[in-house]
Amino acid sequence: MGIKTYNPYTPSRRHMTGSDFSEITKSTPEKSLVTSLNKNAGRNNQGKITVRHRGGGSRRKYRLVDFKRKKDDIQANVLAIEYDPNRTANIALICYADGEKAYILAPEGLKVGAKIMNGENAEVRVGNCLPLSAIPVGTMVHNVELYPGKGGQLVRSAGNGAQLMAKEGKYATLRLPSGEMRMVPIICRASIGVVGNGDHNLINVGKAGRKRHMGIRPTVRGSVMNPNDHPHGGGEGKTGIGRPGPCTPWGKPALGLKTRKKNKQSNKYIVRRRDGKALAK
Repeated sequence: MGIKTYNPYTPSRRHMTGSDFSEITKSTPEKSLVTSLNKNAGRNNQGKITVRHRGGGSRRKYRLVDFKRKKDDIQANVLAIEYDPNRTANIALICYADGEKAYILAPEGLKVGAKIMNGENAEVRVGNCLPLSAIPVGTMVHNVELYPGKGGQLVRSAGNGAQLMAKEGKYATLRLPSGEMRMVPIICRASIGVVGNGDHNLINVGKAGRKRHMGIRPTVRGSVMNPNDHPHGGGEGKTGIGRPGPCTPWGKPALGLKTRKKNKQSNKYIVRRRDGKALAK
């Protein structure tokens, strides 16, 4: 994927960039693989806002992506690479030999016409999905399962890849994109390769309206509010926050406070945290 720039006929266009969609080969989704997506504007099932600054946004349909890859030992042909408005990665439309179609995450280097396969008998080739037990140490993988059969949960966004570092007993050790070293059951599946669309992080949004299209509403700084609206608010003119450190609108520390539970059950699977420190046992 390449990055395209625009002529600066308005101030917001001067630094705006976007994808040139050079990898995309099909502009309309497969009708049988899309479903409607209800908007909730950051609200939960009680109608309360649980995620702030959400709402509006362009209409979009949800593409039913196959994260489980359970159709084993049947060769599939890549029909198209498509844009997905619901994620940073592109998706690939595949058709199995028995005629069934599915969407998968498009890894870097996967081309239209390529043959892919799932299962432990598949080759270690970009786009194929295998159990970690069948993947050689040192291989880059994505769409990694945490629990066998649940479907890929880790390493799914554009440009990301995890490296298989070791296999021992019932567990395989992965180095995740954050730098964290984590053990995953060796019977869990992963797809070979790095997720495509790696230039996604180079895109400069350029203007507020483009964020609104994404369904993201404006964020107002606490320091420009009144003291009854935010702990940072109040004061004459530009004033400091008046506290030892920044905090949320509800008075909780905002930056650097670790919110992960000390006794979380999955802590035992983390070999090394992303900050480089070994997790206390």
